[in-house]
Amino acid sequence: MNEIREIEAAQMKTNPDNFKAGDTVKVHFKIIEGKTERIQIFEGLVIAIKNSRAGKTFTVRKNSYGVGVERVFPLHSPRIAKVELVRPGKVRRAKLYYIRDKIGKKAKIRELIVSKKNIAKKAKATPAPASESTSSS
Repeated sequence: MNEIREIEAAQMKTNPDNFKAGDTVKVHFKIIEGKTERIQIFEGLVIAIKNSRAGKTFTVRKNSYGVGVERVFPLHSPRIAKVELVRPGKVRRAKLYYIRDKIGKKAKIRELIVSKKNIAKKAKATPAPASESTSSS
């Protein structure tokens, strides 16, 4: 049993992206077509997050030409380049399946308004990335 946990720990990402249900995100997903590899962006609303250690997944929904499209992404997949938070949402539920039945403006989620103090605190809490110095010998 411990061997399985060790394998899962090795496959998990070290810095998971910070988003929750109700947020609008851009998922940068690697697509492999033959020998070529490209990144495709899928932008939509996170309607569900399912937790199960290395098998953690999140569902993103968007409207494409009047048709609702949902896609489930595994969070710890090596094919996900990054998940970019576009707009934080203010919701009171963990699963937003009721959005499937809504049309037009009723399908919108209110934006979470964050104060400038909270943004400044978060900026101070996260350390700036260290710049790599390249020296040629």
